[in-house]
Amino acid sequence: MPLPATSDPAHDYWNHNTHYHGVVLSSVPRGCGAALDVGCGDGLLVRRLAPRAEHVIGLDASAEMVARARELSEGVGNVEFVEADFLEYDVPREHFDFVCSVAAIHHMDFTAALSAMRDALRPGGSLVVISVAGNGELTDLLYDAVAVPTHYFHRWRNRRRAGNPGAPVADPDMTWAEVRDEALRVLPGARFRRHALWRYSIIWRRPR
Repeated sequence: MPLPATSDPAHDYWNHNTHYHGVVLSSVPRGCGAALDVGCGDGLLVRRLAPRAEHVIGLDASAEMVARARELSEGVGNVEFVEADFLEYDVPREHFDFVCSVAAIHHMDFTAALSAMRDALRPGGSLVVISVAGNGELTDLLYDAVAVPTHYFHRWRNRRRAGNPGAPVADPDMTWAEVRDEALRVLPGARFRRHALWRYSIIWRRPR
């Protein structure tokens, strides 16, 4: 259920993706040095990460989104934005204390992207992925039935803040079960959780 574009994404707007920014922020390790947001869009999450890390890089394949992120983040001294395809970008291995991605991994090869995010983490670093998947089982339809009233409740509650920065969209090509199984294969010990507003989270900490 798409939301209308907001005229000023610099504001603390709400949508199904930003609703779960708290899940991301709660996993940032103490004393975080370098952080990476893959698929940063207009940089809202990067700006939210800025007080929690020494340096934050936002990476996005959309030139329009990167330009907007830079414009909105003027004056935030510890952030930078890179226009690049994540799977073609030379991400340094074992460099980041924290890596996150919200509503972006379903635009990429899931296994390749998740593996690259894993490899970018230093030992002890944390990874959080929030994204969407497709229905494949009867239980998925039951989740949908719960999600609809939840959506309308939160949309009403955040009606004055609802918005969308206009980032590119794509339909997921993996089911919830496929995402869960592949995530646990690539990231042994990861926590997979399906959330009410048509999103899942994957949280993993790299062993020291």
